[in-house]
Amino acid sequence: MSDKKIIAVVGATGAQGGALVRAILADTSGEYAARAITRDVNSDKAKALAAAGAEVVAADVNDEASIAAALQGAYGAFFVTFFWDHFSPAKEKETAKNMANAARTAGVKHIIWSSLEDTRKWIPLSDDRMPTLQGEYKVPHFDAKGEANAYFDGLPRTILNTAFYWENFIYFGAGPARGADGKLALTMPMADKKLPGIAVKDIGKVAFAIFKDPSTIGKTISIAGEHLTGNEMAAGLTKALGEDVVYNAVPASVYRSFGFPGADDMGNMFQFKAEFNDDYVGARDLSIVRALNPELQSYASWLEENKSLIPV
Repeated sequence: MSDKKIIAVVGATGAQGGALVRAILADTSGEYAARAITRDVNSDKAKALAAAGAEVVAADVNDEASIAAALQGAYGAFFVTFFWDHFSPAKEKETAKNMANAARTAGVKHIIWSSLEDTRKWIPLSDDRMPTLQGEYKVPHFDAKGEANAYFDGLPRTILNTAFYWENFIYFGAGPARGADGKLALTMPMADKKLPGIAVKDIGKVAFAIFKDPSTIGKTISIAGEHLTGNEMAAGLTKALGEDVVYNAVPASVYRSFGFPGADDMGNMFQFKAEFNDDYVGARDLSIVRALNPELQSYASWLEENKSLIPV
């Protein structure tokens, strides 16, 4: 492994990190090696990565020194946080700061920070069209990541702004739900606006392509696989599932009231994407994404591959 460029991946057993590790392992050039960084090297997912050929190393993202040790000798480092573990913007920012400081200590040559827009640049806290959450955020899981971008200033970093995972239809409860009438409905407060979405494995492929292209250092790259309206997503689900799925375009205020953990955050997120749709969609130029990942998957092909996994 010493003659290869090591890419260290924080969150390697999660969605984005796991997709990047698999993209590296699938590469036939022999130039790169994957180092999977995880809290528990004995988890089933960690063992599976080791069996597939990744070097698996333990580190705690709350411990800057342990991250720095895990990054030693690495050419690249991929950093991601998972807000839904704790719902704490402060913890998001603390973790990002630990990662940035550790990368600086370890002398990493190329960093990817998986981020999102700070929505307060579009809708300030004083704007009451959208409720302010946790005292200082509009969309906490977006804003904290966007604010944390500053920790990576001065480092050789690429900011990677991701998008809605289509896998959320499988694992995050965002897919079609059966109503009291027995019919399936996809409920989102997006009105007739387009929602950029992407297959998780394509996030990994794009991230790997970024690591292979040093000219991306210093840039912000925002990605998606396709931009689709709620009606278009529902039509795709109808075809894939063989059962009618209608699009239920509720107001953001109604979505915020649904009561599941994070409903207010998610309602604000969809409102931001709908009200500032031109900016949000426009930042995700599909031609740029396809140039990085020519295998970029369409929504229809993702549905064909994953339809049996969508709980209905």
